[in-house]
Amino acid sequence: MEAITIREIMEVVGGHMLGEFHDLDREITRVETDSRTIHEGSLFVPLSGERFDGHAYINAALEGGAAGCFTQRERESYLPGKFYIKVANTGRALRDLAKHYKSKFHIPFVALTGSVGKTTTKDMVAAVLGEKFKVLKTEGNLNNDIGVPMTLLRLNREHEIAVLELGMNHAGEIDYLSDIVEPDVALITNVGDSHIEFFGTREKILEAKSEIFHHAKKDCFVVLNGDDPLLRSLEPKLPFETVWCGGSEGLDYRASDIVSDGKSHMTCRVKTPRMEGTVEIPALGEHMIYPTLMAMAVGEHFGLTEKEIVDGVLHFAPTKMRMNIIHRADDITILNDTYNANPQSMRAAVEVLSNTKAEHKVAVLGDMFELGPLAPVLHAGVGEYLGKVGIDCLVAVGELAKHIYDAAKLSPLEEVYYCPDKESAHSVLDQVLRPHTTVLVKASRGMAFEDLVEYLKSKTKEAE
Repeated sequence: MEAITIREIMEVVGGHMLGEFHDLDREITRVETDSRTIHEGSLFVPLSGERFDGHAYINAALEGGAAGCFTQRERESYLPGKFYIKVANTGRALRDLAKHYKSKFHIPFVALTGSVGKTTTKDMVAAVLGEKFKVLKTEGNLNNDIGVPMTLLRLNREHEIAVLELGMNHAGEIDYLSDIVEPDVALITNVGDSHIEFFGTREKILEAKSEIFHHAKKDCFVVLNGDDPLLRSLEPKLPFETVWCGGSEGLDYRASDIVSDGKSHMTCRVKTPRMEGTVEIPALGEHMIYPTLMAMAVGEHFGLTEKEIVDGVLHFAPTKMRMNIIHRADDITILNDTYNANPQSMRAAVEVLSNTKAEHKVAVLGDMFELGPLAPVLHAGVGEYLGKVGIDCLVAVGELAKHIYDAAKLSPLEEVYYCPDKESAHSVLDQVLRPHTTVLVKASRGMAFEDLVEYLKSKTKEAE
């Protein structure tokens, strides 16, 4: 973060100073929300939620080195030499500060959203643009009303372009984030069942995702999934230059002839307005054509050469727990896709497993959250799918995963196990783990299935 004075911060957020602090020209170069990892001289922003109130940690943050803080209320006492800026709402103040700070940087801002594949697409776009530009990108999954402002506050004079992921689970959230970012380029990966508990229909989800256009620049460049019928319905409505990506005939950016080595890479033939040829993708699954094509579209929009784009795709590295491929001894492979799950991403991950060259293919699948009344049937659909794609074994873990298990029991799967929790899954994993096995591990974030990945690693040796 570039330096900004306390005086400027106060003006931007409409706050006023409490206590006896008067050095308003002091500069701040870091903003933080976690009192446990505070840095010297930073501004601490205490956030409040349903189950916590960051105001309880103001003293800890200040004593830990923060120069000052935002606060929504008066304090009983004020530490000497520390500043306290009173604001109506600390979250809104963070948003206002980030939007103001962003306005200092005259660089393009790429924003993307979608039901599935946001983080992968963000990483792929950043990898391609990184061949030519110094890129700021969303780290991990910091894509909400706190993560997006905190990402923008990491901008510095070295950055030449920013790639920002926008997430949501309720209507209005993408509008709020789009207003902060004001995209020069906007992408939507797809429209699926994620968070359908809060929307009821995919059409409502489409409306919420389309909020990304509410605050887009007039000359915004739009990249959309041309294989998604709901997104195609936007075609006559968008007043922006728009390109379409996918596997269908006639799309602006199209992939065909997909070939996988079943271990770590795949190739496909791509055709774009400026190039035609074979591209190597360092990941598995036919769904990877979408982030690849979208990144190619963004790359061409910003003038990258064919070599820069192809090299950028090859330099793609997924975010942690996003289909990370872990090779172990005895030809055992663990597919760690534990960051999150929904019906579409679950099927895509299972397809990756089915296309591997392993002798024994094991799917360790857990609960998918925020599906509302549709949860039983959507989980059952995954179980039915398992029986159609050549998986050898299912280990279903969790209360909702029982529906996956029940449906899979009626399918041609040879081995089907149900475990009510992760601990009871250990003995089953011991039983199904053998040489020449590939294990997919996937569930919603709240299931913390990375624990099962660590267990599998503890039961295997590192590959030589």
